[in-house]
Amino acid sequence: MARLQIYLAALWWGSMTTIGLLVVPLLFVHLDTPAMAGLMAAKLFAAQTWLSLACGMLLVLSAQRQARAKGLTQSPSPWVLGGVLLALLLEFAVAPHIVARDNLKLWHNLGSALYLAQCLCAAKVLWDTQSPVA
Repeated sequence: MARLQIYLAALWWGSMTTIGLLVVPLLFVHLDTPAMAGLMAAKLFAAQTWLSLACGMLLVLSAQRQARAKGLTQSPSPWVLGGVLLALLLEFAVAPHIVARDNLKLWHNLGSALYLAQCLCAAKVLWDTQSPVA
């Protein structure tokens, strides 16, 4: 079960960093217009949202199952819940303003900050899933 949590956390953090730091910047370099790159980036970020939600929910369920097997009760990790909440905020509160180009600078900066915060949550979850070195 612990191995599944490591894989889920690695998928979450790895996909976020790959899309945010590599794929989307390359879209703006290689596509013909910023508008085309923006449309494709929006689709990638939407897909990332659903992947983040799936990883987060599976991490919560896995941790609860593992705790029950040991006869313990466990509340969900605040880092997982925070990351999932940030993903939802990005997709349903911020992204529509960016797509509509409504005060683009403000909403893009806010979206970037929330994406970075979500990435940090995923990194903390990945860090916490690692077994300490004996």
